[in-house]
Amino acid sequence: MKIHKRYISALVALLFAVPVMAQVPAPAAKQSKPMLFKGATLHIGNGQVIENAAVGFDKGKITYAGPQSGANLSGYEVIDVTGQHIYPGLIQPNATLGLNEVESVRATIDWREVGEMNPNVRSVIAYNTDSDIIPTVRANGVLMTQLTPVGGTISGSSSIVQLDAWNWEDAIVKADEGIHLNWPSMLIETGNSRNDERLKRMGEEREKTMLEMEKLFRDAAVYKSGKQSNENLKLSSMVGLFDGSKKLYIHANYGKELIEGINFAKKQGVKDIVVVGARDAVAVVDFLKANNVAVIYSGVHALPSRAEEDVDMPYKTPYLLHKAGVPFALDYDLAIHGIRNLPFIAGTAAAYGLDKEQALAAVSLNTAKILGVDKQVGSVEVGKDATLVVSTGDLLDMRTNNVTYAFIQGRNVDLNNKQKYLYEKFENKYKAQQQQVPASATSAAGN
Repeated sequence: MKIHKRYISALVALLFAVPVMAQVPAPAAKQSKPMLFKGATLHIGNGQVIENAAVGFDKGKITYAGPQSGANLSGYEVIDVTGQHIYPGLIQPNATLGLNEVESVRATIDWREVGEMNPNVRSVIAYNTDSDIIPTVRANGVLMTQLTPVGGTISGSSSIVQLDAWNWEDAIVKADEGIHLNWPSMLIETGNSRNDERLKRMGEEREKTMLEMEKLFRDAAVYKSGKQSNENLKLSSMVGLFDGSKKLYIHANYGKELIEGINFAKKQGVKDIVVVGARDAVAVVDFLKANNVAVIYSGVHALPSRAEEDVDMPYKTPYLLHKAGVPFALDYDLAIHGIRNLPFIAGTAAAYGLDKEQALAAVSLNTAKILGVDKQVGSVEVGKDATLVVSTGDLLDMRTNNVTYAFIQGRNVDLNNKQKYLYEKFENKYKAQQQQVPASATSAAGN
């Protein structure tokens, strides 16, 4: 059978082109010269907006952020972005990005350890900087994440990383900043006698878990005092909980579980508590405020928890938390492929009560404060890392979000990704097919 040379050439080109184009872009080189963007609307991240602004940065740090009229352009490479918007890079908390690639392929999943009590597990050492998903997230303005282990009762420690690095060591912004505790679910009696025995067994198991957890915290407190001479990795990893150098992230949703978990942590002497998930946060908002507990809210695009709740409750919970004065941030739960939609859940919150700049803060500066990295990132201010994005439209609106530049620590990040490549590939394919349709066929179809 004869094969036309044209098809052989096309096949060879495809074999060479696909692997190259589908690769994760290489990390950007360090900033080599001062840069300044002028003419944009600047959304600082702290609620302030400056029209016709300028942002300059050098050696990875912001040197100027304010009105264009006050900027010194001398020595800077000036880029005119008139009509566009400058935002701080968005931060996704509570994520397994880089720890989980393809859920149906076990070898690509590295987000949990065997066992129930693993405070010494470090999620960051399993971080895969070559994940295909990371570039798709950056393209929508999400430039940092909190690597969070899952599973068991105490999953391990999380770390904050930036999303443009050769390896996990280069990616670290703040290592091992908190321990994650999945609060044991409370049992609800159903009145069904067939479930009595099962509920009894579950209750006994929960009681056992609570006792083990209490013992571990008590032992860690003793270990901190220096009364144990032998090194214990599990206990040493928890020492920071008692002096405030580490946070305790309690994952729970039900209101009574939130109260129970916070009371437990305070009883053990934990200094800094954050609740994650917190679907019932509004129901216990006074308790959260009284105990100075921050919230990482995961349910903006979820259904209401109960049939009798307002269908809009998940959308307006961020506004209600803000109104009550509870520190909060938003996350896209653990669905890694959805993290690119982080700006749009903030946009939903803005449509249901939050001011647009408050919504932006909920995925930037508020998150940075809760995670303890606000001195470095979270807002476009002088002295902070030049981790920012430029968009032709509103970053929080799915219709207008179009990131044209992204910088991480002053490095110009490549915004190409596998999804863009596939989009362009098939767009070109169908355009070519349309051009090949004879004019007679088009007119016949019209008739």
